[in-house]
Amino acid sequence: MAMKTFPPITPSLRSMVSLDYSGITTDKPEKSLTKGKSSSGGRNNTGRITTRFRGGGNARRLRQIDFYREKDGIPATVKTIEYDPNRSANIALLFYADGEKRYIIAPVGLKVGDVISSGKSAELKPGNCLKIKDIPVGFAIHNLELIPGQGAKMVRSAGQSAVLRGKDVEYAQVKLPSGEVRRIHMECRATIGSVGNAEKMNVKLGKAGKKRYLGFRPHVRGVVMNPVDHPMGGGEGRSSGGGHPVSPWGKLAKGKKTRSPKKNSSKFIVERRKK
Repeated sequence: MAMKTFPPITPSLRSMVSLDYSGITTDKPEKSLTKGKSSSGGRNNTGRITTRFRGGGNARRLRQIDFYREKDGIPATVKTIEYDPNRSANIALLFYADGEKRYIIAPVGLKVGDVISSGKSAELKPGNCLKIKDIPVGFAIHNLELIPGQGAKMVRSAGQSAVLRGKDVEYAQVKLPSGEVRRIHMECRATIGSVGNAEKMNVKLGKAGKKRYLGFRPHVRGVVMNPVDHPMGGGEGRSSGGGHPVSPWGKLAKGKKTRSPKKNSSKFIVERRKK
């Protein structure tokens, strides 16, 4: 998908860069696979704000994505490639041979009319889903399960892929996009190929209003507040506070390790992610 720039007739258009959506084949989602999505505004179930600077935004409908891919041996034809407002990647609508319709995340190279499938007998081509034990070492994969049958949890963003680095008796070593190498059970499923829409990273919003459309409210820096409002506030002239960056409640904001050393999944990490 190519990028699109605009003539600088307004200050926002001068720096705006967007996708041209040439790979999108329809602007109408499959109604049976969508449902309403309510906005939390950053509030939890008791009504308290737990994530600041959230609210507003355009109304969206949630597309129900198939992250399980358990329909083994049943071929599916790609009907459309669609935009999904809830994620960076595009999605593909599949029509299965038994009449069922499902959405999946669209990998690089998937086109309308392609036939894909899942299971042990599936071909090693983009969009097909197999268990890790059936995928050769060195293949790029995405939509990766962490627990067999749980559904894909990792490597789902636009342009991302993991690499199957090696296999053992029960576990395989997978190098994730972060650089972390993790042991994953051989019965977990993964999809061949890389996630499409890699150009998403080059998009420039161009104006503050576009950030508001996405549901983000203005973020005020602590150093410009008064001392009564933030630990980093106050000072004569422009001052960075002189202390380590902290949250409004005094918690360290940068550099402090937050991962528990007793976390159960630590035993599956072979190499930590690169700094």
